[in-house]
Amino acid sequence: MYRIMICDDEGIVIDSIKFIIEKEFPGQCDIASAKTGRAVIELADSFRPDIAFMDIQMPGINGIEAMKEIRKSNDSVIFIVLTAYDKFDYAKAAINVGVKEYLNKPVDRAKITEVLSLAMKDIDDNRNKRARELQVKEKLETVVPMIENGLIYNLLFQEYFEEDIENYRNLLGITEKRCFMGAIVFGEERDGNHMTNAVGSSIRLHRCYTEVRELIRSTFNCFVGGISANKIAMLFPTDDETHDYNSRVRLIENARNLTKRIKERTDIDARVGFGHIVDTMDAMSSYRDALWALIQTSGGVAHVDDVFTGTLFDEDYPAQTEKAIADATEKGDEEAQQRAAMVYFDWMVKNYANAVSNIQLKVLELVMRAETIGYIESSDTYHFLSRDDYLPGVISMGQDMDALKGWFLMKLSLAVRRVSESRSNREANTIERARLYIDENYSKDISLDDVSRVVDISPYYFSRVFKDETGQNFIDYLTERRLDKARELLLSDDRLSMKEISIMVGYSDPNYFSRIFKKNVGVTPTEFKGGKN
Repeated sequence: MYRIMICDDEGIVIDSIKFIIEKEFPGQCDIASAKTGRAVIELADSFRPDIAFMDIQMPGINGIEAMKEIRKSNDSVIFIVLTAYDKFDYAKAAINVGVKEYLNKPVDRAKITEVLSLAMKDIDDNRNKRARELQVKEKLETVVPMIENGLIYNLLFQEYFEEDIENYRNLLGITEKRCFMGAIVFGEERDGNHMTNAVGSSIRLHRCYTEVRELIRSTFNCFVGGISANKIAMLFPTDDETHDYNSRVRLIENARNLTKRIKERTDIDARVGFGHIVDTMDAMSSYRDALWALIQTSGGVAHVDDVFTGTLFDEDYPAQTEKAIADATEKGDEEAQQRAAMVYFDWMVKNYANAVSNIQLKVLELVMRAETIGYIESSDTYHFLSRDDYLPGVISMGQDMDALKGWFLMKLSLAVRRVSESRSNREANTIERARLYIDENYSKDISLDDVSRVVDISPYYFSRVFKDETGQNFIDYLTERRLDKARELLLSDDRLSMKEISIMVGYSDPNYFSRIFKKNVGVTPTEFKGGKN
C-alpha cells in the first residue's frame, strides 16, 4: 500500500486526483486530503504520507512553507507540486525540499498516472533497499558475535597464529594495539569472594545470553565473548598505557550499574573484574588479572590496579622488554629475542654503568631463565655442572661491557635455538614417520585422520605441519605417491589390467582413478601406457 496525501484548497482538484488514483491503481493506495497549509502539516504528522500532491497557493501557510515543515519530520516523503501556470517558475525556484515533479494546472490524467508510477517505483526501490539492509543487519547480528567470540577465544586460549588475530582485528575494525580484559562471573548469589551455584547459573545464562550481551554492549564499548562455564569475557581495545584514577572510577561505576541491570532482567547475580592494560597478544594475562582481582575482594566489582599487591618496578624499568625476552624464547623466535635483549642490555649500561655487579647478576638471571625455558621446551638432559663456569666467567669480564653483552646474547641465542631446533626436529621426525606410513599404505583407503593417529597428533595440527614441511597438503602428497606407482606399473607390466592397477594404488573405482590420472598427468592411463611416455 502507498499512503498518498492530496493538498489543495479546491475540492474539485482533490476529487479529480483521488478519482484518477483509485481508477488507475485500484486497491493500492490509502488516500487522505487537506485544504489549508496548517491542516496539511497536522495531517502529515499523523498520516505519514509516502507521496504528497502539494498545491502552492493555499490559505494560511502556503505550500512551500508547509513542505519545509513536513520535511523536518518526514525525510522520505515524495512531493509532487501542483501550481498554476503563472506561479510555475516561482515554485521551482523557491522549493528545495526534494520535489519529484512540478505539474502545471490543469493536469491531465496521463501525466498524473505517469508521475505517480515513477514515485511508486522510487518508494518500492527504497523499501527493497531497506529490506536488504535489514537482512544484512540481521545476518551481522548473528555473525558479529561469532567473530568477537572467535577473537577472544583465540587470545585467551592462545590457539592462534598472529595472522589469524590480525584477520579478526580487521573484520571488527580494531586499530588499537593494546587492550585490557574484563571478566563477568555469574552465580545465584555472592558468598564472600565467589558465586554460589555456578553450574545452575551457567545453564540459566545460556537461555538469556543474547539479552545479557545486549546489556553489556549498551554499557561498555567492548567486544563480548561467549559463555565459558559461568563466565563471560570482555575485550576492551585501547591506546592507553595504563588506567588512571578517573578511568577506573568510570569503569567500576558502569560495571556496578551493569550488574544491577542484569539482576533485574535475568535474576542472575554477577560480579565484574578488570585487568591491566597489555599488548593485545598478551590478553590472557589481563584476563587472569581480572579474575584474580575478584578473588582478592568480596565486592561486586574489582579492578586489578585497586587490589594489586604483586611486583612493582621503578618508573622507568623496562618490564615489557624483559618479558619480551622470555616470550620470544618460548616461541623460538631468535630475532625478536635478540632485539629485546640488546635493548634491555643497553638500558642497563646507560642507566647503571657504575653498578657492574648488578648488571652481571641480571645477565645471569636472564640467561638462566632462558635456558630453563629451553630445557623445558626441548626435553634435553640437564646437567647440574653444566653452568660451573658461568659465575666466574661473568665476574672475570669486569668492566668490559662489550664482552659481557656478547656473552649475554650468545647464551640467549643458544637457548632460543634449542627451542626452535627441538620443535623443528620433532616436526621433521613426525613428517618422516608420516611419509613412511603413507609409502607403505598408499594402496589402502587411508585418510588424514589415519595418518595423524599413527603419529599421535591432532589432524588439524598434523595438516599444518605436513604442509609446512613438505610444501604439499596431505591429499596432494598421497595422490602424487599413488600416481608415481601407477606410472611405474603401467610401464613395467603389460599383464595388469587397468582395474588391477587402480586397486593396487588405492583406488577402488577405475573410472575415478582414470579421471584423477588424467587431471594430474595430462593423459588417461590407457593413453599413457600406449604411448609409453
